[in-house]
Amino acid sequence: MKRATSLLFLIFFSTLLHSQSPVSADYFENPLNVPVVLAGTFGELRSNHFHSGLDIKTEGREGLEVKASAKGHISRINIQHYGYGKALYIQHPNGYTTVYGHLQKLAPKIKEYVRKRQYNKESYEIELFPEAGELQVEQGEVIAYSGNTGGSAGPHLHFEIRDGGQRPMNAQLFGIEVPDNREPQIDGLFAYPLGEDAHVNNSQERQKLRLIPLNDGTYTTNQVEACGEIGFGISAIDRQDGAYNPNGVYRIEASLNGDQVFEINFEKFSFSETRHLNQLIDYEYYANHHDRIQKLFRNPGNPLSLYGNLKQEGKLNIKDSLDYQYTIRVLDIQGNEKLVRIPIKGQISDRIQKRDKKETPYLAKANKAFSVKENNIDVYIPEGSLYEDAYLDIKFTGDTIELHRDEIPLHRNMTIGFDMSKYPKEDLEMLFIARLGDYGKPNYSTTYKKGNRFITRTRTFGKYTIVADINPPEVRPVNFYDGQWISNNETLKVKITDDLSGIDSYRATVNGKFILMEYEYKNNTLTHYFTDGVVTETENDLKVIVTDNVGNTTTYTAKFYRK
Repeated sequence: MKRATSLLFLIFFSTLLHSQSPVSADYFENPLNVPVVLAGTFGELRSNHFHSGLDIKTEGREGLEVKASAKGHISRINIQHYGYGKALYIQHPNGYTTVYGHLQKLAPKIKEYVRKRQYNKESYEIELFPEAGELQVEQGEVIAYSGNTGGSAGPHLHFEIRDGGQRPMNAQLFGIEVPDNREPQIDGLFAYPLGEDAHVNNSQERQKLRLIPLNDGTYTTNQVEACGEIGFGISAIDRQDGAYNPNGVYRIEASLNGDQVFEINFEKFSFSETRHLNQLIDYEYYANHHDRIQKLFRNPGNPLSLYGNLKQEGKLNIKDSLDYQYTIRVLDIQGNEKLVRIPIKGQISDRIQKRDKKETPYLAKANKAFSVKENNIDVYIPEGSLYEDAYLDIKFTGDTIELHRDEIPLHRNMTIGFDMSKYPKEDLEMLFIARLGDYGKPNYSTTYKKGNRFITRTRTFGKYTIVADINPPEVRPVNFYDGQWISNNETLKVKITDDLSGIDSYRATVNGKFILMEYEYKNNTLTHYFTDGVVTETENDLKVIVTDNVGNTTTYTAKFYRK
């Protein structure tokens, strides 16, 4: 296994010589002082994107020292409520960039640099691009402390290595060691009739195949009877040592009668292609079963660069009366593998279950714009938004449109518009467009208002309607009360919530001076750190103004004392 890994490093790094400075396998080091245990692998399949780094576990806690993986300078600092939360980017002399996300706090010199600019802008969210000489760092220098900020589901460090074109690369190819002695796991296997007359096991519908474990650790299936153009799909995960959580695999290969017909490698991709993940997976199956099936064939128009050697796009042409063996090989980056062998018998069937063609009056084509309007609602889907032609189920009922179901992926935003002229002008401010969840719960969809017209832009099919939000946000103190002495407090915390349209903005002052408050949406808290040095008086008047997405505003005031 180690020999295979060493050979992989040799092949990979030799290709880098043609594009930028060569990188030895030990150029970058582990950015934490704990062993690398992964909560997420590179290229892992996520919602609408591939995971662009390694999620390194931090032993279930925050505050671990995060070190510069190599010498360089801080080239970008991005502080946001969502996404990577607090994130640092280091530009290295070899042309590569490393990224550190979901940080709890920054090292003192970086924090001072950022705080000054946040106060000048009077905003917690900020994006900065320091000059090369401003924030130099050495390899192993502490640059931050690990946390759980942004879209993180638990404490960990999101770590990336990007090439000179800012394309994420698999950090394990650069010597970031992750102990892994476990084989990948295959959880599901499917066969797809693709051609017009193709069929699998007497059906033109997707077929789930039963995996049969063998004594040698491989799998087989019952004999598949098929004819015409078909393909396969697989659900697979990998688990590394020291962690039970399922992660993504590194490589999948497939061969027919010993000849390779398909290959995908999770080594590098560009952000511009990441949403095409929805062409790699069976999106409809995922929408209904919450399991991502990777298709082992490529559909027309799929530009993903992750594919390797493909023969006839990974599709198989099964002929009557011939026998075939299709083999799938799933590997992790350490060379551990799992095999499944599928015997196929070419056989024309005269009792085929036909493909269920759900035709509707609304045919949306991938290469043409689509529009529809009824009553006070209109829909526009730009050309190139769909990956393939689709019949859409559309129903108009009053102020509600049922716009198909979230079973078809959209690559570009469609526009849904509502004519609001029947509403009194005084009511328009409190109204917004909402997408209704499975149980009818309204979720705010960014609503643009121009006169009597409301529009929203979205890449999700579903049920949309007009909802009124008449209640302002709620603000309440967390670690103090009105009139309290809080000399021993390190922070000032308040909780902000909104019952419908959601929080849009907030602003806090003490004695009329702006104070920075960090918003953590996962627990609805705003936190001010007294170390900022803004609060210097004994008697202090706090004012927090919070506004929701339709403009309802709450102003909270309190007095506190400090020595």
